[in-house]
Amino acid sequence: MNTDKNTIIGFVLLAGLFFSYFWFTNKQQGELATYKKHFEDSVALVKSTAQKAADLKAATVLAASSNGKVSDSVLADTIKEQFFVLENELVKVKLSNKGGQVVGVTLKNYSNSTKQLVQLGDSSSLNYPVNIGNNQTAQINQVLFPVVHVLPTENGVQKVEFAYTTSAGSTIIHQFSLAPNKYNIDWNIILDGADNLLTNHQLNFLWEAHSFKQERTLNYERQMSNICYSEGSEFDYISSKTTKTFEKPVQWVGLVQQFFNTTIIAKEGFSSGKIDWQRRIDSSNSLAALQSQLQTKVSGNKANVSLSLYYGPNDMKILKSQAPEMDKIVNLGRDLYSFVRPINKYIIRPVFDFFAGFVTNFGWVVLLLTIFIRVVTSPLTYSSYLSSAKMKVLKPELDEIKKKLGDDQQGFAMEQMKLFREAGVNPLGGCIPALLQIPIFFALYSFFNSNISLRGQAFLWSKDLSSYDVIATLPFTVPMGFGNHISLFTLTAVITSLIMSVYNMSMTPTQDNPALKYMPYIFPFMLMFIFNSLPSALTWYYTVSNIVTLLLQFVIQKFIINHDTILAQIQLKRKTPKKKSNWQSKYEQMVDAQKKVQDLKDKTKK
Repeated sequence: MNTDKNTIIGFVLLAGLFFSYFWFTNKQQGELATYKKHFEDSVALVKSTAQKAADLKAATVLAASSNGKVSDSVLADTIKEQFFVLENELVKVKLSNKGGQVVGVTLKNYSNSTKQLVQLGDSSSLNYPVNIGNNQTAQINQVLFPVVHVLPTENGVQKVEFAYTTSAGSTIIHQFSLAPNKYNIDWNIILDGADNLLTNHQLNFLWEAHSFKQERTLNYERQMSNICYSEGSEFDYISSKTTKTFEKPVQWVGLVQQFFNTTIIAKEGFSSGKIDWQRRIDSSNSLAALQSQLQTKVSGNKANVSLSLYYGPNDMKILKSQAPEMDKIVNLGRDLYSFVRPINKYIIRPVFDFFAGFVTNFGWVVLLLTIFIRVVTSPLTYSSYLSSAKMKVLKPELDEIKKKLGDDQQGFAMEQMKLFREAGVNPLGGCIPALLQIPIFFALYSFFNSNISLRGQAFLWSKDLSSYDVIATLPFTVPMGFGNHISLFTLTAVITSLIMSVYNMSMTPTQDNPALKYMPYIFPFMLMFIFNSLPSALTWYYTVSNIVTLLLQFVIQKFIINHDTILAQIQLKRKTPKKKSNWQSKYEQMVDAQKKVQDLKDKTKK
């Protein structure tokens, strides 16, 4: 790789894309502050209305009648809140007879940053209004279900049923079931007397959900949080916007954080709905809050609405079995960087899984993946190494031209272009390695940030490959994304990048322009700020990639490319007739015009 002007353009483009990407993702958080007050006021209004309705019903409490029917009150003094548990190998689900719903889920195989088991759904509620008689409406999350049945287990499936009967004889049944080795809880809502219980035969769900910090860095996890959904059987998501009104039927909606999600799935779909959400920007451990209004139509006086509640990891294989398009919750590339999703889906992920199948330590899996990428792409960069070898052969002649022309930069550029054309050297060849790194880097950035198999995996001095490693903690915070720590893998990535720059400089013609001279050294310095807070799997990859690239360059240039043969080919090329390309002609005309203008200025000064 050469550090001529075109190579520098490649470096600048690469750095610009890096900074643009991280600026774009960080910018989203600031946009949410404008909507914060409006969103919280809306939530407070909804809660206040629901609470007033509950207080009104509680003031008219009647005791349960002897025939087993419950009065039209929402709360009865003789009924107390009780909790029930469904549990399998993966999750522990806590249910309450207040509202007859899930009030918390513990993931038994995952721990958070404080070494406690991951808790999901413990501050969420799924509510809908019902007509309980006497022209009164109750919110279901305020209803204390008086009848609870723990049903017999069938084929390992555990079931709990909550029942509530109004004085008018209408019955509401919430039936929950949990199968072995499953993260999702099936929820059937059975309405006997739907004509009386519902208005216009429509269930109006209000789902309020909150996500909380599970990983090491709060702000980074907030940045990774978003809302995903399937509308019209097509996946989409919300990242910076705070409101979404659905125009097509909705299959599922999920509150997503970096490695986990809470998702409600309607087996028959929701007919319409709306979402309001925001990332938190305060000092609490809350990541984001969601308020979703979802509607579904029911038919007949006896209706059955089937839902599924998923509380679990962002694992593509598991999510794919939950609902169509749900595996796209795992971010392998979106928006401007959606072009890297096919790279991740069809190359990076299968190769990673292949190596992980027989290598237990994921640090070594990343190393093998890196070697695979560099070996596969080496033929594409061979022309770059060949261009570097030609430049090295031409270096003495370029030095002579530079010595002859002195400070005449424009004259040197003309002679350099002429020499390149005679020798058949492509000055753009040195850009290939830098440009090739762009899609690969962004693909791996998405892959390592969303790959839950890396979470909590230790390697060398890193305790968690899905987060940055720390060898020293600073007593202050360095801006521009650096943070208050120093990552050793970042240092190794920067040092190997610097070594590459020095190695390539030794094969580059003398360059007196300071901007071009020092750019190869500035770029590794910029990597310090870009990489220091990124997953150590990514900085480990970059380190190995640099080392492999250096080895490949050394082997190709020392043992594969014969410099004497190249010199002979260049001499032969000079003897053949040359035909200028259009861009060469235009470039020479431009440089010649600039030279004439400069000569005229010099004469005027004299």
